[in-house]
Amino acid sequence: MNIYVSNLSFAVQDEDLREFFTEYGEVTSAKVIMDRFTNRSKGFGFVEMPDDAAAQKAIAELDGGMVEGRAIKVMVAKPREERSNSNNRPSFAKNRW
Repeated sequence: MNIYVSNLSFAVQDEDLREFFTEYGEVTSAKVIMDRFTNRSKGFGFVEMPDDAAAQKAIAELDGGMVEGRAIKVMVAKPREERSNSNNRPSFAKNRW
């Protein structure tokens, strides 16, 4: 199961995120999302756990918990939606200039 974790302190790193969840079961991966320009945390990340029951327990117990002075939000990750050009801005990527 893929888990979304938000409102993380900017000091939290991948290994810290992994440690939060290992208490509940095996963690396949843990990744804090970084800004590609500043190389600083964006304040959220994803955790993958192969056991759905353990993942649900982790979500229930960690959601709203305090980590480094911040109440984190933990939920099942939703699939990423395709970005569309529905805001009526011109898309220059399709032009053959």
